[in-house]
Amino acid sequence: MPPQNSPAALTKPHKPYFFYGHRKPTQNRPTVRGGLFSNRQSITLKRLTQPTSAGHDSFDLQKWDPDEKINGKQLYAKDPSEVFFSLAKYLSPIARYIVDSFRKHKRWGPPLVEELNRLRRVTPKLVTEVLKFPNIDLRLSSKFFDWAGKQKGYRHDFACYNAYAYLLNRSNHFRDADQVPELMHMQGKPPSEKQFEILIRMHSDANRGLRVHYVYEKMKKFEVKPRVFLYNRIMDALVKTDHLDLAISVYNDFKKDDLTEDNVTFMILIKGLCKAGRLDEMFDLLDQMRKNLCKPDVFAYTAMVRALVLKGNLEGCLRVWGEMRKDRVEPDVMAYSTLVMALCKGNQVNKGYEMFKEMKERKYLIDRSIYGSLIEAYVADGKVGSACDLLKDLIDSGYRADLAVYNTLIRGLCAAKLVERAYKLFQATVQEDLQPDFYTVNPILKSYAELKRMEDFFKLLERMNKLGFPVMDDLLKFFSFILDEAGTTMMALEVFEYLKVKGYVSTPIYNVLIEAVLKNGEEKKALALFHELKDSSDLVPDASTYSNAILCFVEVGDVHEACTWYNKIIEMSSVPSVAAYYSLVKGLSRLGEIDAVMLLIRDCLANVTSGPMEFKYSLAIVHACRKNDAVVVCELINEMIEQGCLPNSIIYSAVIFGTCKHGTIEEARKVFLNMRERNFLSEADVIAYDEMLIDHMKKKTSDLVLSSLKFFGLESKLKSKGCTLLPIENAKDVPG
Repeated sequence: MPPQNSPAALTKPHKPYFFYGHRKPTQNRPTVRGGLFSNRQSITLKRLTQPTSAGHDSFDLQKWDPDEKINGKQLYAKDPSEVFFSLAKYLSPIARYIVDSFRKHKRWGPPLVEELNRLRRVTPKLVTEVLKFPNIDLRLSSKFFDWAGKQKGYRHDFACYNAYAYLLNRSNHFRDADQVPELMHMQGKPPSEKQFEILIRMHSDANRGLRVHYVYEKMKKFEVKPRVFLYNRIMDALVKTDHLDLAISVYNDFKKDDLTEDNVTFMILIKGLCKAGRLDEMFDLLDQMRKNLCKPDVFAYTAMVRALVLKGNLEGCLRVWGEMRKDRVEPDVMAYSTLVMALCKGNQVNKGYEMFKEMKERKYLIDRSIYGSLIEAYVADGKVGSACDLLKDLIDSGYRADLAVYNTLIRGLCAAKLVERAYKLFQATVQEDLQPDFYTVNPILKSYAELKRMEDFFKLLERMNKLGFPVMDDLLKFFSFILDEAGTTMMALEVFEYLKVKGYVSTPIYNVLIEAVLKNGEEKKALALFHELKDSSDLVPDASTYSNAILCFVEVGDVHEACTWYNKIIEMSSVPSVAAYYSLVKGLSRLGEIDAVMLLIRDCLANVTSGPMEFKYSLAIVHACRKNDAVVVCELINEMIEQGCLPNSIIYSAVIFGTCKHGTIEEARKVFLNMRERNFLSEADVIAYDEMLIDHMKKKTSDLVLSSLKFFGLESKLKSKGCTLLPIENAKDVPG
């Protein structure tokens, strides 16, 4: 029987070694104290486990979130020092010492240089390793690169320069990275093709085509000739960034260097010419490819077709398809799919169907997306019967139609007045558990509304309610959808009257209807809807309702009542719509309420992101009136006219406000006279604005006199003598 281990042997302490204690200092390895690498007796690995408790659900992979937070702390989150050391542990000890010195000092200076000077020597391999560290600071690494190059007996090798170029590009200093070849040349290390290839690869990956061409020109300056592979890379980057002419100039240099094109060279240029629509040049290059190399294969032709499809050049697609037939290249499924879907989108569904029949004859596996494209194209062309035949073919082929196909067919059947068949398709979507949405039932609802089959309309709403549809939200979308079409306002109102009886009404639906009726110029009907909503016991008007009311009351000429509802919106701590602001400002400007106009203009620009142009120029005109020069104001108005905005009562109110506050009546009259000479104002308008100008100046003067009397305390003496100041008539409930 083997001897049993004693308790003392089981509790024998582990013999410390380098990781757990201080490293013995030598001439080549100085002592590193602090941090993860020393002064550690033991290491405690923190296990990040998600707290569980009884009653919690089991783990569900579909609901798993990698960024989930536990107890307010990011799961698996690390502080900056932990991230640094987790990356630095893969470095060699001396490289780790250097990057740790960078982390501690954070700037280049004597303390950092002193720590670096403790190293006996640095090697190019060590410099490369430091420069490749991902979290290194660019300023410190550049200084370190320069410091290392000045060490006695040291010279950077190609790997150092390459790592430095990668570092500059990683820090978004790619223009500085382009200067690395000059730096190499100055330090006696002529750059090779590899250094330029690195720069070209960096720029091409970032889609910087012009920088690729800049590096290529620099290659020619250093008399470095690219290989065929690098030429292809340069031309591909230029073609992808829409610099085809530069790519062709590079190809001309390619020919001058007596290099032979390969398949990639031809295809890069051919795809670029297809993308630019230069088909004649493309076919010439295609002939050259046939003579010098070989005829294109099916993949090359598919790439040409796809490039032309992206530009919508169907004629070019068919020409390329004809060239493929001449070369006796058999198209594959991808080539057919690309062309069929392009023809369907280009309203050439008959040609697309011919290609579809060819695929059937060749017994190719036809994707469901091809069926969907053909069905959508037939419905758009009004051939619903052909679309339904394709649906039957789709099901017979073993596919299951998706919701998009059913929605397209339902829309087409409703447009053909075949609403019963459309409803059967809707029932099929429910039976197949496809989860129909608003776009499935909307055409059926619209057809019922047009045919005035309101009982069927209501039954469909009840079915939607049972299926879990958000019925009120969908009804709002329904009204918005049909009111976007011309001549549907009366139909929408009839449907709405029926829905009111059934209780399917809401404030947003009222708002949509009021806005639509108002656009038709029926202000009285819009006001009737507004009062109906306001007097309702179940519904509460919102800011949009009151904004529409402001538009209605201004249109009927009751500006004071519009001001009442504006104040109501402010009491709700809400903001009117921009249209309501504009309408109310325009109505007040016609009444001569200049102060209220400017108050609303400032309020609008403070609350909305993009106010009317007249409001912005109004404030600019008020500021320009400080110079008391009509020419400056007229120049501002001219600038506004050049922007396509003609002067109106809002601008003239701003002129009156600015001149009364900062200038004189004569300057305002000069502005109005200039507008009259340019036929922006009639004689009657000039007289009306002149009277408005005088009234506003009187009001401002009386306000100034009254303020002065109050300031000096003379108002009581004035009243004791029986003198009063006649107030200017104000509009009731005007804002401000």
